[in-house]
Amino acid sequence: MQLATFLPLVLAAVVNAHFQLQYPIPRGPFVEDQEPTFCDGYTDAVSNRTVFPLANGVINLNSEHPQWAVGVIVSTQQDPTSFAAFNSSSGYQMAVQFFETSGEGQYCFPIDLASSGVSGIQDGANVTIQVVYDGGDGTLYQCADLTLSANVTAPSNATSTCTNVTVTASGTAAAAAATATSTGGAKKDGIAVSGIVATALMALGLSFV
Repeated sequence: MQLATFLPLVLAAVVNAHFQLQYPIPRGPFVEDQEPTFCDGYTDAVSNRTVFPLANGVINLNSEHPQWAVGVIVSTQQDPTSFAAFNSSSGYQMAVQFFETSGEGQYCFPIDLASSGVSGIQDGANVTIQVVYDGGDGTLYQCADLTLSANVTAPSNATSTCTNVTVTASGTAAAAAATATSTGGAKKDGIAVSGIVATALMALGLSFV
């Protein structure tokens, strides 16, 4: 199913649970009614971008849903104003593959843009990430505009409030695979994914077999 045909269904869904991006700083203040739309309703990049680690970064979000899936897509355009700006000839440019987890409150997971394989990701580049979140009742989006730096690390206060502060990249991937396998569902690239993850993939028009 393509994004153009699926997205209206997503926007029409009644979303009861939300999430708020804590770090990096999102494009603008959280707008609950706009959360099911591109970048939470903010279509223009900000001038005061967050200087963000090129490698070994972290995403901090507040989840209001007990079980949810999340992934991160990335654009290297200077002012991405639509979902198409996060796309390439081979599909959406994934900075963090979708995984499912559980728990409400502030949650952190790793992001390593240097190893994403996306063309244009380099020291000093201006990029935008879009966090794609699905709690099972609708797909939600928030964006952050970044300037990548090989000389910075994530600030300590970005993870100090997270309930899972010790989770590493490998730990997150292992937990996601275990959850997906135990809950069943479809398969993405030969790996079992739960229904929530499959819904999030469909929202971006990504196929799964």
